[in-house]
Amino acid sequence: MDKKITPESRRSFIKNLGFAGAAFSIVPRHVLGKGFTAPSDTLYIAGIGAGGKGTSDLASFAQSPNVKIAYLCDVDARNTKQSVENFPDAPMYKDYRKMLEENKDSIDAVSVSTPDHMHAVQAMAAMELGKHVYVQKPLTHDIAEARQLTEAAQKYKVVTQMGNQGASGDGVRKMKEYYDAGLIGEVHTVKCWTNRAIWPMALETPTKKDKIPDGLDWDLWLGTAEKRDYNDAYLPFDWRGWSDFGTGALGDMACHIMDPVYRILPILYPNQVECSVADAFKANFETVSYPKSFPTASKIHLNYPRTDGIGNIKVTWMDGGLKPERPEELGDDEAFGNWDGGVLFIGTKGKLLADCYGANPRLLPLSLNEQIAVKETIARVPEGHYLQWVNACIAGFGNAETSSSFDYAGPFTESLLIGNLALKAYFEVDPAAKNQGFWGGTKYHGRKRLQWDAANMKVTNFEEANKYVKREYRTGW
Repeated sequence: MDKKITPESRRSFIKNLGFAGAAFSIVPRHVLGKGFTAPSDTLYIAGIGAGGKGTSDLASFAQSPNVKIAYLCDVDARNTKQSVENFPDAPMYKDYRKMLEENKDSIDAVSVSTPDHMHAVQAMAAMELGKHVYVQKPLTHDIAEARQLTEAAQKYKVVTQMGNQGASGDGVRKMKEYYDAGLIGEVHTVKCWTNRAIWPMALETPTKKDKIPDGLDWDLWLGTAEKRDYNDAYLPFDWRGWSDFGTGALGDMACHIMDPVYRILPILYPNQVECSVADAFKANFETVSYPKSFPTASKIHLNYPRTDGIGNIKVTWMDGGLKPERPEELGDDEAFGNWDGGVLFIGTKGKLLADCYGANPRLLPLSLNEQIAVKETIARVPEGHYLQWVNACIAGFGNAETSSSFDYAGPFTESLLIGNLALKAYFEVDPAAKNQGFWGGTKYHGRKRLQWDAANMKVTNFEEANKYVKREYRTGW
């Protein structure tokens, strides 16, 4: 597949539009001129996923007086009580396909707040009907799905936004102002970390068949995933740790923590990835792998060629409680990120530290922040991430921009999921080393640096890893 997003187009988008975050205001008809047909004053939103994160997503959209939550859809009635109370006039569906088909003429936009493995098919179904879409992070479960949604957003000319709220925050904009002012020089190394996972990981795939809870349509919940018996280990929240459904700690948090990295620095796709993971213990000198469950902790190294052709930027991701070495410029009692994690830019002239979401950016040592003032050059997003998308939908495609449009969020998500590809392939057998014994490399075991061809979405030096670029959907999906 040819790459449609070029470094130049993406950097131009971020510089001119994504960071501007300019708020679109609903302008009175008389201001727009005689004969101009104003957009509808009301945006009719259908929510796919009305419980869990969907509850707060829909409530956030509804803060706009120009929004009506018109339809609700969820496969698990146990979690939808609050949304039903919030929007009593909105009919409730179980199958999003039925909801879209029956109401396609009365829906303007769709919010997708479901488990990761369903994001792509649900967003695509909405876009094919010409509906604007807001999709929770990560944008997709698979690398190939992210490329497909990026292209579909342009094809169907719909307004899009990924749900990484920090993309519209002041923190990432302030970080870019520090960077543009040259305060830390050219960044060559970045460290990112999170306290996640805060759900079970490194588990053997369940074989026990539990009773399906009342109110849950298990077959619809499985959706694109392969058929299996219901087990309490998957729901309501722990699906994040199972690779058939979730995307682990990286998928959950990197869209928040690594957004400043991808948004600010001159990078597009990594060309190399390697990883190491925490072993699961079985017996003395023996560990075991659980291919359907993510590891309890991992470290992922991504090499990004700079889009200006001047060298590379090394980015390291750590999860499961792993953290980088504390910078010498940071005091022993000074906060190194926050509870959720953090990001550290290391440049030729200095270092820049921020919390999750790019919040609370500060130069190191902290005393510099009292001595240096940087002019605000990048417009903020006063209405916030949710209403920015609402206002852009009302304005119409091409008339207002969002901070995490799929032009940006698609390549960003691809970039992150390459790390998960490495994790999933970690214990794959390397045919070239089959007869060398375990210690000689019978298994891939993460020791090889994977070479990534981004244009064709392909690992070029370890074919076994490529099955993780795009999974097979269950028949009928």
